Amino acid sequence: MDNRLAGQTVLVLGGRHLGTAIAEAATAAGAKVHVASHRPGGLRIDLRDEATIAAAAAELGPVDHVVNTAAAPHAAPIRELDRDKTVDAFAAKVIGPLLLAKHFTIRRSLLLFSGQVGWRPARGSVVTGVTNGAAAFAARHLAAELAPVRVNALSPGIIDSGVWDGKPEVLANAAKRTLVGRAGAVADVTDTVLWMLRAEFLTGETIHLEGGRP
Repeated sequence: MDNRLAGQTVLVLGGRHLGTAIAEAATAAGAKVHVASHRPGGLRIDLRDEATIAAAAAELGPVDHVVNTAAAPHAAPIRELDRDKTVDAFAAKVIGPLLLAKHFTIRRSLLLFSGQVGWRPARGSVVTGVTNGAAAFAARHLAAELAPVRVNALSPGIIDSGVWDGKPEVLANAAKRTLVGRAGAVADVTDTVLWMLRAEFLTGETIHLEGGRP
């Protein structure tokens, strides 16, 4: 029986795709899991709204781990940037996690999600790239701020999580770029997340999960 997180509480933000899979994996590992999203119904945390973060923290009390998978991508050429969508992108990846750290009593670890675009600049991806890169820096600095609570970031490559349904060419092209010859699977992410939640000597780090993509 997998009881790697037995007796621990895990808060997962982002109830779709990877967030759901992480919540299920943490539950299977023995954790008591809370899933929050900005959508009505259930535990509501809107990372654009500090009041919802504070209210959820008061409702839940101390938690062992917080995992933020929330994202608000805004892929647009620089001349076509929308200010509000840009602010939302930073709220999901950077500002919101800072406010989570402000309001929640976290006993063990905070895990942020970055992404490979942060390290691969390209036209039309400036907001996505900057916010993903900033998530890695946020983890590094929050690790010093919150110590001994551990703070890390996970930067996945292309993952077959359901986001790319209907676009098989994206997964096929991603597979060609890796050293393992395939795109990432959801289990690759959940296995890595569970390890990072338990890795007590890991903090201030960004783990790149990209199948060895050069």
